[in-house]
Amino acid sequence: MRVLPCGDRALLAEFEGLAAARAAHARWRREAPAGVVELVPAARTVLVRLDTAVLGLGAAETWLLAHPPIANDTAPMAARTVTIAVAYEGADLDAVAAAWGCSPEAVAARHAAVDWVCAFVGFAPGFPYLVPGSDGAGLPPVPRRATSRPRVAAGSVALAAEYCGIYPRESPGGWQLIGRTDAVLWDADRDEPALVTPGTRVRFTAVRQLPGGAP
Repeated sequence: MRVLPCGDRALLAEFEGLAAARAAHARWRREAPAGVVELVPAARTVLVRLDTAVLGLGAAETWLLAHPPIANDTAPMAARTVTIAVAYEGADLDAVAAAWGCSPEAVAARHAAVDWVCAFVGFAPGFPYLVPGSDGAGLPPVPRRATSRPRVAAGSVALAAEYCGIYPRESPGGWQLIGRTDAVLWDADRDEPALVTPGTRVRFTAVRQLPGGAP
Protein backbone atom coordinates (compact mmCIF):
# COMPACT_ATOMS: atom_id res chain seq x y z
CA MET A 1 0.00 0.00 0.00
CA ARG A 2 1.21 3.49 -0.87
CA VAL A 3 -0.45 6.62 0.54
CA LEU A 4 -0.25 9.86 -1.43
CA PRO A 5 -1.61 13.36 -0.72
CA CYS A 6 -4.56 14.37 -2.87
CA GLY A 7 -5.07 18.09 -2.37
CA ASP A 8 -5.16 19.47 1.16
CA ARG A 9 -8.16 17.44 2.39
CA ALA A 10 -7.69 13.93 1.08
CA LEU A 11 -5.30 11.01 0.75
CA LEU A 12 -5.11 8.45 -2.02
CA ALA A 13 -4.21 4.89 -1.02
CA GLU A 14 -2.82 2.82 -3.89
CA PHE A 15 -2.78 -1.00 -4.04
CA GLU A 16 -1.48 -3.72 -6.33
CA GLY A 17 -4.95 -4.79 -7.44
CA LEU A 18 -8.69 -4.85 -6.95
CA ALA A 19 -8.73 -7.46 -4.16
CA ALA A 20 -6.52 -5.36 -1.88
CA ALA A 21 -8.42 -2.16 -2.66
CA ARG A 22 -11.75 -3.86 -1.85
CA ALA A 23 -10.35 -5.32 1.37
CA ALA A 24 -9.03 -1.92 2.49
CA HIS A 25 -12.33 -0.23 1.68
CA ALA A 26 -14.28 -2.86 3.62
CA ARG A 27 -12.03 -2.56 6.67
CA TRP A 28 -11.89 1.22 6.68
CA ARG A 29 -15.66 1.53 6.35
CA ARG A 30 -16.03 -0.47 9.54
CA GLU A 31 -13.16 1.05 11.51
CA ALA A 32 -12.64 4.60 10.21
CA PRO A 33 -11.96 7.18 12.95
CA ALA A 34 -13.73 10.51 13.32
CA GLY A 35 -12.63 12.92 10.65
CA VAL A 36 -12.94 10.51 7.73
CA VAL A 37 -15.67 12.11 5.62
CA GLU A 38 -15.86 9.73 2.67
CA LEU A 39 -14.18 6.66 1.22
CA VAL A 40 -14.23 6.36 -2.57
CA PRO A 41 -13.00 2.99 -3.89
CA ALA A 42 -11.78 2.27 -7.41
CA ALA A 43 -10.03 -0.62 -9.18
CA ARG A 44 -6.67 -0.14 -7.41
CA THR A 45 -7.17 2.86 -5.12
CA VAL A 46 -9.26 4.21 -2.26
CA LEU A 47 -9.66 7.98 -1.94
CA VAL A 48 -9.98 9.07 1.70
CA ARG A 49 -11.63 12.46 2.11
CA LEU A 50 -11.01 14.16 5.45
CA ASP A 51 -12.27 16.85 7.76
CA THR A 52 -8.80 18.11 8.58
CA ALA A 53 -10.10 20.10 11.53
CA VAL A 54 -10.79 16.72 13.15
CA LEU A 55 -8.14 14.47 11.58
CA GLY A 56 -5.08 15.96 9.95
CA LEU A 57 -3.36 14.52 6.89
CA GLY A 58 -0.39 13.23 8.88
CA ALA A 59 -2.52 11.55 11.52
CA ALA A 60 -4.77 10.07 8.84
CA GLU A 61 -1.81 8.63 6.93
CA THR A 62 -0.46 7.10 10.13
CA TRP A 63 -3.84 5.50 10.82
CA LEU A 64 -4.18 4.12 7.28
CA LEU A 65 -0.73 2.56 7.33
CA ALA A 66 -1.50 0.98 10.70
CA HIS A 67 -4.71 -0.55 9.30
CA PRO A 68 -3.73 -2.29 6.05
CA PRO A 69 -6.19 -4.47 4.14
CA ILE A 70 -6.85 -7.92 5.55
CA ALA A 71 -6.56 -10.63 2.91
CA ASN A 72 -9.92 -11.90 1.62
CA ASP A 73 -11.80 -9.39 3.80
CA THR A 74 -14.35 -7.79 1.52
CA ALA A 75 -17.38 -7.92 3.83
CA PRO A 76 -19.05 -4.50 3.61
CA MET A 77 -20.59 -2.71 6.55
CA ALA A 78 -24.41 -2.96 6.63
CA ALA A 79 -24.56 -4.69 3.25
CA ARG A 80 -27.83 -4.41 1.37
CA THR A 81 -29.16 -6.38 -1.58
CA VAL A 82 -30.75 -4.98 -4.73
CA THR A 83 -32.71 -7.23 -7.09
CA ILE A 84 -32.69 -6.21 -10.75
CA ALA A 85 -34.92 -7.73 -13.42
CA VAL A 86 -33.13 -8.39 -16.72
CA ALA A 87 -34.41 -9.37 -20.14
CA TYR A 88 -31.49 -11.36 -21.55
CA GLU A 89 -31.63 -10.16 -25.15
CA GLY A 90 -28.35 -8.27 -25.54
CA ALA A 91 -26.69 -7.87 -28.92
CA ASP A 92 -23.56 -9.71 -27.73
CA LEU A 93 -25.29 -12.60 -25.98
CA ASP A 94 -24.29 -15.04 -28.73
CA ALA A 95 -20.67 -13.85 -28.62
CA VAL A 96 -20.54 -14.37 -24.85
CA ALA A 97 -22.11 -17.81 -25.26
CA ALA A 98 -19.40 -18.72 -27.77
CA ALA A 99 -16.68 -17.46 -25.42
CA TRP A 100 -18.13 -19.49 -22.55
CA GLY A 101 -18.78 -22.57 -24.68
CA CYS A 102 -22.47 -22.73 -23.86
CA SER A 103 -25.86 -21.66 -25.15
CA PRO A 104 -27.26 -18.11 -24.80
CA GLU A 105 -29.82 -19.54 -22.39
CA ALA A 106 -27.02 -20.93 -20.26
CA VAL A 107 -25.30 -17.52 -20.20
CA ALA A 108 -28.48 -15.99 -18.80
CA ALA A 109 -28.84 -18.77 -16.24
CA ARG A 110 -25.22 -18.57 -15.10
CA HIS A 111 -25.26 -14.78 -14.90
CA ALA A 112 -28.49 -14.71 -12.88
CA ALA A 113 -27.27 -17.44 -10.53
CA VAL A 114 -24.33 -15.35 -9.31
CA ASP A 115 -24.43 -13.15 -6.22
CA TRP A 116 -22.73 -9.99 -7.55
CA VAL A 117 -21.11 -7.31 -5.37
CA CYS A 118 -20.43 -3.69 -6.31
CA ALA A 119 -16.69 -3.07 -6.03
CA PHE A 120 -16.89 0.59 -7.04
CA VAL A 121 -18.85 3.09 -9.13
CA GLY A 122 -17.38 5.04 -12.03
CA PHE A 123 -17.34 5.87 -15.76
CA ALA A 124 -20.73 7.61 -15.45
CA PRO A 125 -22.83 8.57 -12.40
CA GLY A 126 -24.38 5.38 -11.06
CA PHE A 127 -22.43 2.95 -13.28
CA PRO A 128 -21.62 0.01 -10.97
CA TYR A 129 -18.59 -2.21 -11.45
CA LEU A 130 -19.89 -5.54 -10.16
CA VAL A 131 -17.69 -8.52 -9.36
CA PRO A 132 -18.91 -12.06 -8.71
CA GLY A 133 -19.11 -13.30 -5.17
CA SER A 134 -17.61 -16.61 -4.10
CA ASP A 135 -20.39 -18.50 -5.87
CA GLY A 136 -19.27 -17.03 -9.20
CA ALA A 137 -15.52 -17.30 -8.76
CA GLY A 138 -15.28 -19.63 -11.75
CA LEU A 139 -17.22 -17.39 -14.13
CA PRO A 140 -14.99 -16.85 -17.21
CA PRO A 141 -13.88 -13.26 -17.87
CA VAL A 142 -15.13 -11.70 -21.10
CA PRO A 143 -12.97 -9.37 -23.22
CA ARG A 144 -14.20 -5.96 -24.27
CA ARG A 145 -15.43 -5.61 -27.82
CA ALA A 146 -12.73 -4.87 -30.38
CA THR A 147 -14.67 -1.74 -31.39
CA SER A 148 -16.74 0.38 -29.03
CA ARG A 149 -20.28 1.32 -29.91
CA PRO A 150 -20.98 5.07 -30.21
CA ARG A 151 -24.33 4.56 -28.45
CA VAL A 152 -25.31 2.04 -25.79
CA ALA A 153 -28.86 2.28 -24.47
CA ALA A 154 -29.59 3.14 -20.86
CA GLY A 155 -30.28 0.01 -18.82
CA SER A 156 -27.95 -2.20 -20.85
CA VAL A 157 -26.40 -5.00 -18.78
CA ALA A 158 -22.91 -5.82 -19.97
CA LEU A 159 -19.74 -7.79 -19.26
CA ALA A 160 -16.07 -6.88 -19.65
CA ALA A 161 -13.06 -8.58 -18.07
CA GLU A 162 -14.15 -9.76 -14.60
CA TYR A 163 -16.82 -7.07 -14.30
CA CYS A 164 -20.54 -6.79 -14.92
CA GLY A 165 -21.87 -3.29 -15.43
CA ILE A 166 -25.16 -1.54 -16.07
CA TYR A 167 -25.30 1.60 -18.18
CA PRO A 168 -27.27 4.24 -16.23
CA ARG A 169 -27.77 6.43 -19.30
CA GLU A 170 -27.15 6.29 -23.04
CA SER A 171 -23.44 6.60 -23.74
CA PRO A 172 -20.63 5.12 -25.82
CA GLY A 173 -19.37 1.76 -24.62
CA GLY A 174 -17.26 -1.23 -25.52
CA TRP A 175 -18.62 -3.85 -23.13
CA GLN A 176 -20.39 -7.04 -24.24
CA LEU A 177 -24.16 -6.48 -24.03
CA ILE A 178 -26.11 -9.44 -22.66
CA GLY A 179 -29.40 -7.89 -21.56
CA ARG A 180 -31.31 -4.84 -20.45
CA THR A 181 -33.18 -3.62 -17.40
CA ASP A 182 -35.60 -0.81 -16.64
CA ALA A 183 -34.09 -0.23 -13.19
CA VAL A 184 -33.12 3.41 -12.65
CA LEU A 185 -29.45 3.33 -11.72
CA TRP A 186 -29.11 7.07 -11.10
CA ASP A 187 -31.73 9.60 -9.97
CA ALA A 188 -30.45 12.90 -8.59
CA ASP A 189 -33.80 13.48 -6.86
CA ARG A 190 -33.49 10.39 -4.66
CA ASP A 191 -32.03 10.63 -1.17
CA GLU A 192 -29.36 8.19 -2.40
CA PRO A 193 -29.03 8.97 -6.13
CA ALA A 194 -27.16 5.76 -7.00
CA LEU A 195 -29.24 2.59 -6.84
CA VAL A 196 -26.08 0.50 -6.40
CA THR A 197 -23.21 1.73 -4.23
CA PRO A 198 -19.90 0.07 -3.23
CA GLY A 199 -20.61 -2.99 -1.10
CA THR A 200 -24.16 -3.46 -2.41
CA ARG A 201 -25.04 -7.03 -3.35
CA VAL A 202 -26.91 -7.40 -6.63
CA ARG A 203 -29.10 -10.28 -7.69
CA PHE A 204 -30.31 -10.47 -11.29
CA THR A 205 -33.67 -12.02 -12.10
CA ALA A 206 -34.37 -13.19 -15.65
CA VAL A 207 -37.65 -12.02 -17.17
CA ARG A 208 -39.10 -12.67 -20.61
CA GLN A 209 -39.92 -9.01 -21.07
CA LEU A 210 -39.83 -5.76 -19.17
CA PRO A 211 -42.96 -3.69 -18.43
CA GLY A 212 -43.94 -1.86 -21.60
CA GLY A 213 -41.42 -3.81 -23.70
CA ALA A 214 -41.80 -6.29 -26.49
CA PRO A 215 -41.56 -10.01 -25.68
